Formats: sequence, C-alpha cells, structure tokens
Amino acid sequence: MMTTTHGTDCLNALLRGELAATETYQQAMAKMAGTSREVHLRAIHAEHREAANTLRQHVHKFGGKPEQGSGAWGAWAKLVEGAAKLFGEDAALKALKEGEEQGVKDYEAALKDGALAPECQGLIRTTLLPQTRAHIAALERLLPT
Repeated sequence: MMTTTHGTDCLNALLRGELAATETYQQAMAKMAGTSREVHLRAIHAEHREAANTLRQHVHKFGGKPEQGSGAWGAWAKLVEGAAKLFGEDAALKALKEGEEQGVKDYEAALKDGALAPECQGLIRTTLLPQTRAHIAALERLLPT
C-alpha cells in the first residue's frame, strides 16, 4: 500500500515530467507548424496531457496536492525550445526522444520504488510506460535515418 507522503511525492514527480512534456511538445509543434511532423507531435502531446490529468487525479485520490508546474523539467522544455531554434527540427526531435527515454526511466524507477498503490502501479505498467515507449518509436520514425 502507498504511504501517503512518499507515494504522492512519487506521483507528483511523474506529473511534473508529464507537464514538462506537454510544454515541450507545444513548443516543438509551434516550430513544426504546417508540417507532417506536427501531426505526429500533436498526437503525442495529447497523450501527455491525458497522462498528466490521470496522474493529477491519482495524487488527489491518495490525499496529495497535485503539482501545478513542471519544476526542473520545465528547464528541459526550454532547452528543447532553444535547440529547435538553434539547430532545427531534427535536433528538437532528438531532444524530445531523450525526454521520452528519461520518462521511461522515471516510470520504471517508480515501479521499483514500491511506494505506489497497486492501482497506480497498474496505470504505469499497462498505460503510461507502454505509451512512453511508443512515443520513442514514433519519434524514431520521424528522424532521418
């Protein structure tokens, strides 16, 4: 069973990552507006927004106060935005992929931590982790070979 403080802290850390992802994808979509890449990024962005909403609900359910901002992950979003402006779309896509890879690590660490309720572990195992892995594959398809 989840210990309230540690478990909700864990959920909030994951929530911050999802909030940063939504910010990052918004910036990348603006950079790639009108391209076929934008359509793919929009779909991933929607999944991150949904994941953030679901994590927010879980934090509430287990007695915590959901984070409102992305915290340190917001700095990552700014880095991606800068990369897109300086180095172009491919650099932005690579940075998005790195962010997704970090997301996989964060979800896997949360599962190993043992602080989360079975319901939260199930959400990560069946939805959030597979979805994040699918984002990596989608971004790899958008990158030049």
